[in-house]
Amino acid sequence: MDVYQEYKSKCCTADQAVQVVKDGDWVDYGMSCAYPTALDKALARRHSDLKDIKVRNAISCHAVAILEADPENRTFTYNLWHCSGIDRKYLDAGRAYHEPMLFRDCGSYYRRGFAPVDVAMITVAPMDKHGNFSFGLTNGCTQEMLDAAETIIVEVNPNMPVVFGMGSDHIHVSKVQAIVESQEAVSLAPNREPSAIDKQIAENIFPYLHDGITLQLGIGGMPNALGILIAESDLKDLGMHTELMSDGYLDLYKAGKITNDKKPFQRGKGVFSICMGSKELYEFLDHNQDVLSAPMHYVNNPETIRQLDDFISINSCIAADLYGQVCSESAGTRHISGTGGQLDFVTGAYAADHGKAFLAMPSSRVDKKGVRHSNILPKFTAGDIITTPRTQAPYMVTEYGVANLSGLATWQRAEALINIAHPDMREDLIKAAEAQRIWRRSNKI
Repeated sequence: MDVYQEYKSKCCTADQAVQVVKDGDWVDYGMSCAYPTALDKALARRHSDLKDIKVRNAISCHAVAILEADPENRTFTYNLWHCSGIDRKYLDAGRAYHEPMLFRDCGSYYRRGFAPVDVAMITVAPMDKHGNFSFGLTNGCTQEMLDAAETIIVEVNPNMPVVFGMGSDHIHVSKVQAIVESQEAVSLAPNREPSAIDKQIAENIFPYLHDGITLQLGIGGMPNALGILIAESDLKDLGMHTELMSDGYLDLYKAGKITNDKKPFQRGKGVFSICMGSKELYEFLDHNQDVLSAPMHYVNNPETIRQLDDFISINSCIAADLYGQVCSESAGTRHISGTGGQLDFVTGAYAADHGKAFLAMPSSRVDKKGVRHSNILPKFTAGDIITTPRTQAPYMVTEYGVANLSGLATWQRAEALINIAHPDMREDLIKAAEAQRIWRRSNKI
């Protein structure tokens, strides 16, 4: 049987494909843009005849059909490696649950049997003449998840770009049990416009950048602001090595800033593990030999990052305390996102020759009542999840400046962080530091 005959023999409707799911199963969806939208809808239609179905995913980009069809969660339990804004709504309502992890280790949970998979469902690009389906925008830990699965269903979508990879970037038709053809829109990530504070934070980071660096950017207004600064600057010969590729990188490619020519390995190739962004970004990636996808266990491995001289990592956080502990995933006990790759890149960037990691946040926030609250706290006491421990605290950035915490004593950290806090909050922070015995009498502010 040739690959086209095999393809045809395995084709079925989404409703037919999800009949394989049985009571008590663990079902894994392809994370972020590999989300199997048609299969999710079909599984939702079975909510009344199934029991105790656990679904695992990460970074939902639109409403989750199984949860919308099962508002009391009688059938489906939704579990998340990492959380989007949409996921936060489900978490806030007690309708979804977080699975803590470091992204570099996520695949190992599947390999070691800690994350069982009865049925895997992922969106892929159309089959090539060799019988291969490209994973497209999501490499991540897809291969490990599929290797652990008892049954594999692919949702073939012509809207998914073909992306070349270093490995673990495709699956052959012989290894799938069912094929569903789909025309669903591939998920897009909203491109947040930078705020005035985002722009100021970006301006504070920019002086640390220079020609030939390899850059890892997160997603959001601040990375977009920094991308604009770089695109309009004289910087050149930048490299890309990132867990998540967003439109900020597209701007840098279009401006000719990213060449990847100075990277010590994978020269001429930008490397990412997951991509989320605009349709224009996805079109840019389709069959583009300048960019490679790679598994998360490689991209986020500190040993990989260590070998990239002049590596610069820039990510966002939610809050920090005067000891240098950093929270990037919860506000008190309210879950916001996840550890993701932050600690991976903080660790790797520090180990790289001339490497630097920056964690950025607004110095304060204003609540619905108009009351200002500092994002630099005396100490964490409300259940906030510590993402980066104080022993690895890197360069901290607000709109008021940059504080390099590496090697500093507790009193030095307190002084450095208070110096970049909102001016209205500094006096109270000093009093707290004094009470916590981390304020030296000769400190200046």
